Amino acid sequence: MNPSPISRREFLAATAAAAAAQAAPQSGAALPSKRPNILWIVADDHAPYVTGTYGNRRVATPNFDHFAARGIRFDRAFCCSPVCTASRQCFITGQYPRTIGVTQLSTALPASQTTLAHRLADRGFDTAAIGKMHFNSNLKHGFETRIDLEDWNTWLKTRTRTPLPAGIAAQPPWRPFKDPASVWLNSACLPFSFMAADTSAAYFAHEAERFLRQPREKPFFLVVSFYEPHSPFNFPPEFRGRHRPDDFAAPAPGPQDAAQVPLVFRDLTDAQKRGSIAAYHTSVEFLDRSVGRVLAALDRSDKAANTIVVYLADHGYMLGQHGRFEKHCGYDPAMSVPLIVRMPQVITAGRTCDAMVQTIDLVPTMLDLCGLPIAAEIQGKSILPLLKGQTDRHRQTLVIEYSENAEAYIRTDRWKFIYCAGNRIRQDGYVTDHPLPGRTIRLYDLAADPEEMTSLADRPQHAALVERFTGELADHMVHTARQPELIPRTSDPRQILDFCLQPRDVAARA
Repeated sequence: MNPSPISRREFLAATAAAAAAQAAPQSGAALPSKRPNILWIVADDHAPYVTGTYGNRRVATPNFDHFAARGIRFDRAFCCSPVCTASRQCFITGQYPRTIGVTQLSTALPASQTTLAHRLADRGFDTAAIGKMHFNSNLKHGFETRIDLEDWNTWLKTRTRTPLPAGIAAQPPWRPFKDPASVWLNSACLPFSFMAADTSAAYFAHEAERFLRQPREKPFFLVVSFYEPHSPFNFPPEFRGRHRPDDFAAPAPGPQDAAQVPLVFRDLTDAQKRGSIAAYHTSVEFLDRSVGRVLAALDRSDKAANTIVVYLADHGYMLGQHGRFEKHCGYDPAMSVPLIVRMPQVITAGRTCDAMVQTIDLVPTMLDLCGLPIAAEIQGKSILPLLKGQTDRHRQTLVIEYSENAEAYIRTDRWKFIYCAGNRIRQDGYVTDHPLPGRTIRLYDLAADPEEMTSLADRPQHAALVERFTGELADHMVHTARQPELIPRTSDPRQILDFCLQPRDVAARA
């Protein structure tokens, strides 16, 4: 009888197990005598600059601030793609979105893909994911327990919902790109149609509390992922009135922004922009309360001292910078993420770190902290030496990609390089006046121009730098390609980029 074929995940797991005896953690850390628990708390579209610990004095985020004071805050953490699905599947697998074939919003994570949950479950961890994972399927991807909006809806049917107070106007149904942007960006700063106790955030926090109360003999990996503050910037009626639109200023577009501002935002008035910014700040404050519930539940348990706690977002968010209210672009506010890590046995409390890191680095870091081998296919780089204070340097160059607009970015300490093939009509709703602009290259000196207002790509004195970054970006595309055999055989890096930056995902929604 012929043996049954094994899946790609099974093959990779077997390969990793065979190498375990010889593989050592990247940092050289000794195997801990007791495996730590891991708690990830994830937000959707949370820009770090709207958090007290990152310097925002207008927003009230006491739970984030207290958490950061007990751990380490990374001030230059970035996603690998400024879109939900691609970013999330990157930081749960430790591989670049283009390598796993998930670069677009609707693409489903393949069943064959190995996640951190698979790797930890194989080593005896209890695994659970509560909230938004954006797998785009009903697969669990290594999580024994999976809870999301469908479960919240079922839970709601068992409750008597608290009615809204009389006279409260609530948000209309969220219909992006069907309604005017001012409506789906909640420029009226209206509350959600649920009181706080009935929201999905309350349900997810409740389920996390229940998970953390349960006695267990095995270590756990728990992801608690909230939908806030994603548009329409939800907050319950109890939070209304916390921020007045007039307390904010709408950022002015830069001198080179006219051609790249999406048409959908062109009719927003300054008053509407201020209203959306106020709603976003209010939603972050509601998120802070939900995160605080989860952290408090951990502290009440007997597990806090041996638990790695990570807070992050899938990407950042533009609140009017460059005329945009979204991510889907290469500016720092769209790609920067909050990243805070706490582990009492390893991390000195109250530290900040200015090293450049990426969310792709989280998978190898978690394996490193658990004393587990890091498989060869993982493309991230452990930040354990940063956590332990052994170094203040990590990545010299970051590569970030947004295939929907056939563009990619290089970021260094000083420079931001943006290459757009300009040969794809984007399908994400953010079309500009020039849907097929042709090859477009931008270069920003972040030291002199941190807001990325003036591109220097056409300056003769920077021609060599542009060529260098173009070549480096093409090399990255070749070395991380899922199907390298399809790449044109040419020495011209621009031809390579024009081909590679097109989305070539594994499958549509499962």
